[in-house]
Amino acid sequence: MRGDESEKMTVMNRWLDAVCAELGVDRAVMDANVKPLLALISDVAHGPTRPGAPLTAFLVGLAGARDGAAQAAAVGERIARVERLVQAWDPTVPAATTAGGAVPAAAADDATAADRTDATAGA
Repeated sequence: MRGDESEKMTVMNRWLDAVCAELGVDRAVMDANVKPLLALISDVAHGPTRPGAPLTAFLVGLAGARDGAAQAAAVGERIARVERLVQAWDPTVPAATTAGGAVPAAAADDATAADRTDATAGA
């Protein structure tokens, strides 16, 4: 690592220590996911959307935070899920679907519920 890169990493780590302390976040949770999270941010920035990269990291962390004590593993699992989404991303597919025309799980659940409601209303 070059001298300027080493200095940047030192400053980054000091900054992250301060942010973790300020927010009461266990630094070990982040440390367990640094490399895959940075890779995800890079993949999103160079794939689907550059400005969406930091917000994607926020969403991964938010989703992982819902899993209580297993946060480090939960964040790692969310990173893997979003990486798969990045790899499958097709910007030409309409917003309600993902790459290949697949409907996201939440949207599929909503559509299935709507279909059931339509079917019972017509019966």
